[in-house]
Amino acid sequence: MKFDVWAPHAHDTKIVVDGVEHQMRRDGHRRGWWISDVEKVPGQRYGFSLFDGDAWSAPLPDPRSTRQPDGVHGLSQVTDDEFEWSDQHWTNYELKGQVIYELHVGTFTEEGTFDGVVDKLDYLVDLGVTTIELMPVQPFGGERNWGYDGVDWFAVQESYGGPDGLKRLINAAHNKGVGVYLDVVYNHFGPDGNYNGQFGPYTTAGTTGWGDVVNFSGSDSDEVRAYVLDAVRRWLDEFHIDGLRLDAVHSYDDREAYSIMEQINMVADQVEAANGPNPIIIAESDLNDPRIISDYSVGGYGLDAQWLDDVHHALHTVITGENNAYYEDFGTVEILADTLRHGFRFRNDYSSFRGRTHGRALDLAAIPPWKLITYTTTHDQVGNRAQGDRPSQNLTPAQHALKAAVIFFSPFTPMIFMGEESFAQTPFPFFVSHTDEELMRLTREGRAHEFARYGWDFAEVPDPADPATFESAKLDWNHGDTAQSMYGAYKTLLTLRRELDLAREDLRELQVEHSGDWLTMGYDDVVLAANFSGDPVTVPVGGELVYSFTSPTVTATETRLDPWGFAVIERRP
Repeated sequence: MKFDVWAPHAHDTKIVVDGVEHQMRRDGHRRGWWISDVEKVPGQRYGFSLFDGDAWSAPLPDPRSTRQPDGVHGLSQVTDDEFEWSDQHWTNYELKGQVIYELHVGTFTEEGTFDGVVDKLDYLVDLGVTTIELMPVQPFGGERNWGYDGVDWFAVQESYGGPDGLKRLINAAHNKGVGVYLDVVYNHFGPDGNYNGQFGPYTTAGTTGWGDVVNFSGSDSDEVRAYVLDAVRRWLDEFHIDGLRLDAVHSYDDREAYSIMEQINMVADQVEAANGPNPIIIAESDLNDPRIISDYSVGGYGLDAQWLDDVHHALHTVITGENNAYYEDFGTVEILADTLRHGFRFRNDYSSFRGRTHGRALDLAAIPPWKLITYTTTHDQVGNRAQGDRPSQNLTPAQHALKAAVIFFSPFTPMIFMGEESFAQTPFPFFVSHTDEELMRLTREGRAHEFARYGWDFAEVPDPADPATFESAKLDWNHGDTAQSMYGAYKTLLTLRRELDLAREDLRELQVEHSGDWLTMGYDDVVLAANFSGDPVTVPVGGELVYSFTSPTVTATETRLDPWGFAVIERRP
């Protein structure tokens, strides 16, 4: 295979391979592509020099680089795709029944590497986790980043362990019976180390707030789409990734007849047809648009699932009382009950936060609830707070366990954010380590001013560039009594979820009742009674107590719940 590159902006192109310069020529069959006569050999360091009509650039990393051993500003390296996989027995499974665990490789363990995650797989299996979801691992500027500033969409961050480290993790996970999803960002490029714009129109006018909008609809967008789809195929095929979480699809500038989401899902279908396993494609979307997870046959994009913030917001607000920003549309047990019944809070309803009508109802007869992924918190819901404080830092153990009980008892697919199962007291603030000082200054000031708009004290916002901010985010694995107690509660709830077969097919079968501060949800055979107040309440549901984090009193006809208490109850015939 010979070196090639898409560079429609260039007047001329050269490739520098291991310090030797070679002329390239235009490809007569592919518009905007340049080819060379140099064969690729694993280990070669290379870069492309572009002539813009006036001057030649320094050698630039390959937009399709599969490895950046010296970081995003260094030369690319040819990789060997060979790897001794031992997961031949592994077959990915459907999303229904899964328990997802979202983690950040750099802060999940002290080592901050893929191998560090491998060492914790037994812990996750014991908890009841079936799939881990890695926050983005594509290369970013510096050594510390959430991952959403990635720039080389075919490569893997070196400080985490590079491409071989990621393969070792996936292989080890599969041999433990654990799937691996990867969070990928296709709505913008990171600002540090993004040289793609010198090659071609990878972006277009406008910004997502995190970076320039990716060119999915303008001139030359066919090649940009191909760039994304080839990256998707690499993760699913070469790396044996079980699924992808598409970051912020609502930020896509996608005006074509075939959505890029639909095309991504079609790549997953092709991989499934070739390899057998079914890759799961998940969207992060706040559009409340059923098309995302509706079947092709009814005009949908065919994705397997989407994140569902509505349930999180409804649950968070009734327990914390917070009602600022996007929480202002929530805050009552009635709204929580309505959201649990319908999945979407907004179904062509007016949103005060947005100042407009929002959303469209799901067809509950066609869309099973496990296509909606719910959670007590996520990296966003922690990091969107000025200090990155977790719910577990602000709630009592009973309140924390109550949130988990509602999520795990629901028929939606549950996701855990790393550390919540142990009542982690470490924050997860936003952190970066951009190599450009001016960019770092702008990030720091922009972050502080953003929170100041919502009433946060400027001085309360941790400096994202300070290494101490990053260090503060690392999980503490020295679990004390409270941590062990919460871990036990999470493990028990997940066991009950599996044994009671709570990942059910039809949301319309979920019975939800509420009055005042209490709510019940469940089925003819089993029900969860929950108290969303600091006072005891009596709920008109009885039976046999299966589990509680507190000490309820359950009779044949009613249940008395402690403040912020819940009870899993089997109903007697």
